[in-house]
Amino acid sequence: MPKHVGIVACSAEGAALCYRTLCGEAPAQMGEHMHPEVSMHTYPLGEYMPYIRAGDWEEVAGLMRGTAEKLVAIGAELLICPDNTIHEAFDLVAETSPVPWIHIADAVGHEAKARGFTKLGITGTKYLMTGPVYLRRLAELGIACEVPDEDDCERIDTIIFTQLVNGIFTEESRLYFNEVIAKLKASGCDAVVLGCTEIPLLVDPDDCPLPVLDSTRLLARAALKEALK
Repeated sequence: MPKHVGIVACSAEGAALCYRTLCGEAPAQMGEHMHPEVSMHTYPLGEYMPYIRAGDWEEVAGLMRGTAEKLVAIGAELLICPDNTIHEAFDLVAETSPVPWIHIADAVGHEAKARGFTKLGITGTKYLMTGPVYLRRLAELGIACEVPDEDDCERIDTIIFTQLVNGIFTEESRLYFNEVIAKLKASGCDAVVLGCTEIPLLVDPDDCPLPVLDSTRLLARAALKEALK
């Protein structure tokens, strides 16, 4: 039997995309209308944000752990978190977990390695872009990374928290992301990580200046692969 996947959610739009991807792509491997058992839980994003803004990753880990405990209690055998930013607390949670987790940056990094990318542009919240989540995991795979400049980081962060997490996707914001990604291309990046799980709902891979690494869908696919082992 496939493993029961637990989704440790944080923001609704990204979690929904992860869930839809996992369930929508499973039938190709499992048969019509089939997917692994999936459960999802989240505390409100509003409970996470004070701790994220304060850089209090111990408290973020506490919320993640609370969700994980609920999911394991109803049978989850494998856990994923479709939120890049709170992966800064990942090790605090995963190291004592009774069931395995998949790290979102590992899913992205392995795909980048398989496709031969050597330098990735990172987009996401300012907490992610200035934090260690991707830097360390990618370095272990021999992959370099770069983030936008300070002004672009601030504007991207504003778009994420005022628009994307609220399901607002504008053409102006899409074109702005393309401008930022074009700058990353000019500085030598050969692909871009859509490192906020809502960004794939905005950026069009067919219109993007760089090949995209869709962290949300890559995590869902990694979970499906692991669940079917």
